[in-house]
Amino acid sequence: MPSQAAAPQLLLMSPEDNCLIARMPLSAGELVDIDGTQVTLPAAVPLGYKVARVPLAPGDKVLRYGAPIGSVTAPVARGAVLHIHNLASDYMPTHTLGDDSQSFIGSSH
Repeated sequence: MPSQAAAPQLLLMSPEDNCLIARMPLSAGELVDIDGTQVTLPAAVPLGYKVARVPLAPGDKVLRYGAPIGSVTAPVARGAVLHIHNLASDYMPTHTLGDDSQSFIGSSH
């Protein structure tokens, strides 16, 4: 009986993309395959979150489905989560809760 290859943990939506999408919740320290290289995840990745396919620098555009979805705001290592702490939308404000967990902090990117 032929063995089936395991489904990838991360999905590439378009060959031009510099991010991958988590197909399942992933744990910090877990090994994942990114373009044929084993990469250790520096932090947990929730289902559906973006992971950097390559190292990214502030100002780099993040491509998903081959189209830019935002700009990187802090250095991002390969395998790190891309979210509002290091990514700002180029199209709409990004909001997050402030330190008091009640007020919102917005970015005008």
